[in-house]
Parts: sequence; structure tokens; C-alpha cells
Amino acid sequence: MRSMLIVGLMCLVGVVRGDDPCKSGPQPNQRPGPYAALVSVGPQRGTQHCYICEAENRPIMIVFARTLSDPLGKLVHRMDKLMNEHKAAELRSWVTFLAEDQTAFDRQVVAWGQKHATGKVPLAVFEDVVGPPTYLLHREADVTVLLSVKQKVVANFAYRKGELNDAAIEQIVKTAPKIATAAK
Repeated sequence: MRSMLIVGLMCLVGVVRGDDPCKSGPQPNQRPGPYAALVSVGPQRGTQHCYICEAENRPIMIVFARTLSDPLGKLVHRMDKLMNEHKAAELRSWVTFLAEDQTAFDRQVVAWGQKHATGKVPLAVFEDVVGPPTYLLHREADVTVLLSVKQKVVANFAYRKGELNDAAIEQIVKTAPKIATAAK
């Protein structure tokens, strides 16, 4: 009887977890803190760089990712287009991959960036799968997207592995212009 109760509780926990949206990283009205990551693709390649520090009050799209995927490639390609569409607002964006070993992951990031035509969106690696300590990224979040302007998060999107899809990408892309107009 006791083992049936334990199995029942485990199933219930699995159902609840699957229905709950993933919550990861700074939430709206919180400030995204500075952090440095080693740039794999972009003008600062091979250096530790803090894009948050450089962005100041400009509108920014920050992506934290744990895996290289085709849906993430679609999102980053769309982010590159958004940067071009909102040049006047100086929209900035970048992707920070979370990995145990930057050196081993670098070649994969470069190849993935070429495959998905990520354009001017810098790709960097933070050498810790947990991410920057102040960000409190959820361990189940495969992708966390933060939209911020004037040093405040405006929108937060978090997805477990396999949850980032075309509909999710459209929701992010539809929300992004709001930070560009808020920057004025």
C-alpha cells in the first residue's frame, strides 16, 4: 500500500510539473545584473565581454540557452532581423550558452551559428551550467529569454527542453518591439 501511495504521488508531481510554466531568471521590473561570458561569435570573439554593461539603458534581448537546437536557431535568426528593424532604438541582443567547458563547446557554437545564419547576434559561452549567480536561472529551463529596457526586465520567457516552438518564437518576436518603443 505504501509503495502505491509513493508511486501515485510521483505521478501527481510529474503532472503538476508538466502543467506549470517554467519560471527562470529575473522577472519583470527586476534589473538584469552584469556578467561576462567568453564570446564565440561576434566582434569580441575570444574575449570575456559584458554585454549588459555595454547596453546601458538601450533595449536588449538576452537569451540564455543550455542546448543548441533548430528552434533556438530560428529565434536567433529572427532576433537578428529585429535588430535591423529597430536600429534607431539601438536594440541589442545576444545569446549566452551555459556549458561546463567553453573550449570544448566553442566549435559547436560557431558551427551552429553558421548553420542558422545568426547574423550580427553575438554568441557567447558562460562556463557554468547554472548561469550567472544573480540570474537564478531554473535548472529545467533550456532557454530563458529576457526583454529589457532602461535596465529593467519587461518580459521573461522560459522554456524547458522541447518547449521552444514556432508559436513561442512568435510570442517573443511580437513582444520585442514594445521594448524598442519604450526606449524612446
